[in-house]
Amino acid sequence: MGELRYEISQDAYIKLVLHAQKHKAAAVNGVLIGRVSPRNDDVVEVTDSVPLFHSHLGLLPNLEISLILIEEHYSAQGLFIVGYFHANERYDDAELNGVAKNIGDHICRYFPQAAVLLLDSKKLEALPKKIDQRPVMQLYIRDASKNWKLVGSDSGSRLVTKEPAANTLLLDYITTEKWQGIVDFNDHLDDLSKDWLNPELFK
Repeated sequence: MGELRYEISQDAYIKLVLHAQKHKAAAVNGVLIGRVSPRNDDVVEVTDSVPLFHSHLGLLPNLEISLILIEEHYSAQGLFIVGYFHANERYDDAELNGVAKNIGDHICRYFPQAAVLLLDSKKLEALPKKIDQRPVMQLYIRDASKNWKLVGSDSGSRLVTKEPAANTLLLDYITTEKWQGIVDFNDHLDDLSKDWLNPELFK
């Protein structure tokens, strides 16, 4: 088995960043949905994402309920939770914290190739000045000792967006404040009529 690569779809990628944009003053998290590529065992395809919370990120009862609902919905499509997304509360905080590591560890029990993606606020801020094809996220994977390690920027090709123009569309959505329509599990648990699948987001 070679080095794992993670290919994230445009919609999955944009949904996670918009969730962080909606709650800029808070830490937010989400999960990555996908599978190992049927064509290449070294590629994890991230086909969708689900925004989780913008408050009480590590609260276990809510987390467990959300993960069960997500697994039930996507398993019928042959898809799994394949990773975790985290955005820190502070703009200048680029460290992966304990909550992110713990949830990442939990996901790894069921999907050993799981990745953790951390929003890189500085890359996101720089996008309007220079459109870059690389995701505005840092990739963390577990090493042989089961510690989360940042994959260096020289290995940037290990996390790619499936569609090269994803960041151009992301900027357009940020400018038009499309993030206002994002629903996460905090919203859903407060009001069950709000759909955590966000079916209207990209229409």
